[in-house]
Amino acid sequence: MMPVEERRDRGQALVEFSLAIVVFLVLMMAIFDFGRAIMQYNGVAQAAREIARVTAVHEGTDFSTPEGRSAETLAVIETQKRLVPALEDPTITCVLIDGSVKATTCEEGDWINVEIHASYSPITPLLGLVGTWDLFSSSTSVQLQ
Repeated sequence: MMPVEERRDRGQALVEFSLAIVVFLVLMMAIFDFGRAIMQYNGVAQAAREIARVTAVHEGTDFSTPEGRSAETLAVIETQKRLVPALEDPTITCVLIDGSVKATTCEEGDWINVEIHASYSPITPLLGLVGTWDLFSSSTSVQLQ
């Protein structure tokens, strides 16, 4: 039979472990959650770059509406929506070199600006208290006519 002191030490170690493992698991979940957020933000940034690139090469008639965008641009938008969770429709505008927004049609040498958003909801209870995060990215590309 074990001495009383050894049994107390075992009980103490069990209580300390149970307290420490809770803190450790919450921290690990938060790290994984931040990793998911960074991965989704990278997806949003890549979507903005890809949509700007394709829109610069395949010009549409009116960027402000889906009907005026080229078939290639619409295909890339749909592909990016499947790849990135909660990705919203992009805002595509034509801008001049000085940054002023132009009409919806572009001319040679104008820049195409794409702004896109996606919402991210953390699954870790403590990070979930902050609420939903808005992930935003924009990309600008020269129109290549």
